[in-house]
Amino acid sequence: MTNPPGYQHRALLQRLACRVMAERGLAPEFSPAAMAELAAIHGPAATTGAGAAVRDLRALPWCSIDNDDSRDLDQLSVAEALPDNTTRMLVAVADVAALVQQGSALDGHAAHNTTSVYTAAQIFPMLPEKLSTDLTSLNLGADRRALVVEMVFDPDCLPVKSDIYEAVVRNRAKLAYDSVAAWFDGVAPMPPAIGPVAGLDENLRLQLRVARRLKALRQTRGALDLETIQARPVFDGEVLRDLAADRKNSAKDLIEDLMIAANGVAAQFLAARKFPSLRRVVRTPAHWDRIVELAASHGTTLPAEPDAVALEKFLVTAKAADPVRFPDLSLSVIKLMGAGEYVMELPGGHSPGHFGLAVRDYSHSTAPNRRFPDLLTQRLLKAALAGRPPPYANAELAALALHCTEQEDAAKKVERSLGKSAAALLLAGRIGEEFAAIVTGVTDQGAWARVSRPPVEGKLVGGAGRLKVGDNLRVRLLRTDVERGFIDFAVAG
Repeated sequence: MTNPPGYQHRALLQRLACRVMAERGLAPEFSPAAMAELAAIHGPAATTGAGAAVRDLRALPWCSIDNDDSRDLDQLSVAEALPDNTTRMLVAVADVAALVQQGSALDGHAAHNTTSVYTAAQIFPMLPEKLSTDLTSLNLGADRRALVVEMVFDPDCLPVKSDIYEAVVRNRAKLAYDSVAAWFDGVAPMPPAIGPVAGLDENLRLQLRVARRLKALRQTRGALDLETIQARPVFDGEVLRDLAADRKNSAKDLIEDLMIAANGVAAQFLAARKFPSLRRVVRTPAHWDRIVELAASHGTTLPAEPDAVALEKFLVTAKAADPVRFPDLSLSVIKLMGAGEYVMELPGGHSPGHFGLAVRDYSHSTAPNRRFPDLLTQRLLKAALAGRPPPYANAELAALALHCTEQEDAAKKVERSLGKSAAALLLAGRIGEEFAAIVTGVTDQGAWARVSRPPVEGKLVGGAGRLKVGDNLRVRLLRTDVERGFIDFAVAG
């Protein structure tokens, strides 16, 4: 198709997103029954008269750190240095289960899609925005119910004790990744929202120190420090102007490391109470032999059997040697490691753990507004706290784990497809140009490569028979298909 006028870019991508959502078995709209339930919800979960078991923690200097445009705030954090040289780290997670009842029509939509879907021109939230960005969101200055994960660490950041309980919290500062990272890194002044909150500047630096030590400990066990480039659409009104590279930074690392720790505590909390749980696992890489070949091409010898510690040492060395191209190497390793999945674990069970994070006990529990597995885990946690039996039978939880894995995969395919449609709009006028690229996938159906500017992946047409994941090459743009999200390259020369 011809490139549409710029004023139609957003509308076109929104129409395509709805179509691809339906094709992948995802519901782009909420049912009338769900909307009727939503209309009957008039306010957030009660924060008064909730009983002695619900602690009042509103006085703490809680803050959120998220994307600049994020409105569904799932978690807050705060740290406290204790007199015995230990550090108490608190993560508050929005109590979504208080308003979204199990078995309701709203719950049915969330259970069907299992995740919010983020496409180039539109977000398809797992829960209606009235809930996810308002009544269950930990918004600035709002009193909200939450589940708090408490973790106490010794000076070496080894765990001393942990707990989970219900509380009322208040977000004192809504912060953004990029501005906080620039401040952490000393290249920009402190974000204005931090100053008015007494002690928040030092509290954030304490959180950063704890998070960095937690990451260092995981890396000694083989946690992989990977970095990929995410493409973020840049619109000027209705016109798509660019796909910007969205990279990791110190503030994103802070939140990621704290959430990994909190998710581990959630899994351990349920196990200690003989509850089943939903675990997030990444199995031992099936294509380790190719990872070994990839490392050899960079001058490093890896063991013949999967070894996360050796792989992490290789990645650290490679990043130091060539930080500009490290995201390409990371993408190749991620592709060869294989996808994550959800599994149900019975009390006393032994799930495979998460190879990339070097943790065995790992759930998803910190984003219940946008991931259904997190909402499931929250219901399990609340039942355990109340002394009730698990809200899901084992067979039902196992089926939900498989369904969440399948729907998450479908959602990622929708996001990738719309990312390619957006890229096709930008590249439509550049047919015949050559780009530096890296091979990102090789299957019986063909090979795929990614170019860096704009950061987009396309299929290699012809002459790709001997290519392997991680190979570097030059490609020539052959054609684009905005409707189908196709971009075709040929190996140049």
